[in-house]
Amino acid sequence: MSRHALKFLAATVVVFAATSLPAQDWAKAALEKSPRHREYVPIKHGDRTVQAFVVYPEVSKKAPLVVLIHEIFGLSDWAKEMADELAAQGFIVVEPDLLTGAGPNGGGTEAFAGQDQVTRAVSGLNPDQVAADLDAAADYGKKLPSANGKLFVAGFCWGGGKSFAFATHRHDLSAAFVFYGTPPADVTAITAPVYGFYAGNDARVTATVPDATAAMKAAGKTYDPVIYDGVGHGFMRAGEAPDATDANKKARDEGFKRLVATINKLNSGTSTVHFLPVRSKATMASASRTKPVAKPSDAASCHDTMASNDAGRAAAMDMAAMM
Repeated sequence: MSRHALKFLAATVVVFAATSLPAQDWAKAALEKSPRHREYVPIKHGDRTVQAFVVYPEVSKKAPLVVLIHEIFGLSDWAKEMADELAAQGFIVVEPDLLTGAGPNGGGTEAFAGQDQVTRAVSGLNPDQVAADLDAAADYGKKLPSANGKLFVAGFCWGGGKSFAFATHRHDLSAAFVFYGTPPADVTAITAPVYGFYAGNDARVTATVPDATAAMKAAGKTYDPVIYDGVGHGFMRAGEAPDATDANKKARDEGFKRLVATINKLNSGTSTVHFLPVRSKATMASASRTKPVAKPSDAASCHDTMASNDAGRAAAMDMAAMM
């Protein structure tokens, strides 16, 4: 192949990558500046090995463990940057790449050509395999010499739904944190408190909150949802981006502060931590009168589509009109 042809091929690959992958250079740059120790660890369970991104806090005592579950966009730069941010607060973070082995040539998230391929692959993951991977990540983390035995799980988008589901069978959890994720069909087996973080302009997911509240109450479980007005799905990521709106940045900062404060209080022995909802009781009552637009089984499609989803926008407008 001629030198000219090679240069053309290289340029084509660069352009393809730039247009196919989500632009998260800001997250990658922040991660590369971090002083914390981070590593990729193969975690074997049964006949499967899942790769996990592990970040350690710089602390002098044993720390609680957070199993972090990535969005439907896989183990992206932002997903890893969020793990580092939590480690900066004094937590050990284990974040498995749930696409391990599903990519081209048996790779994980990094092996896919673009975001759409990643989204398709995550949507098609076997729920039993996901639960087993998360169990393996939790077991690995709890056995670390620097872990204090307290286990938390947090997830975003698709991962938020998986965080809620993980609480139905993992009974050594201290708490589950659900960021704009849908609830499981059966909550009766949950033993840990569940804290929800939802967007006011995300009716596809947020309209499930009233039913989830009723189901958790009927089962005698602790469920503390907070809805952040003026933002859409994915505000924790969008609120960190260089072009973040004021509303997204505010919701992201409040959500992160609530997450960290709750882990710290539960880690210190406080049984349950309640936060006043950002929205009023009247607003929540209006939301409960809105017909849900997403069922628990829709969790596999939980990702950032509100901007282009006409049905979602219509549902959000209906909810707003009722407030």
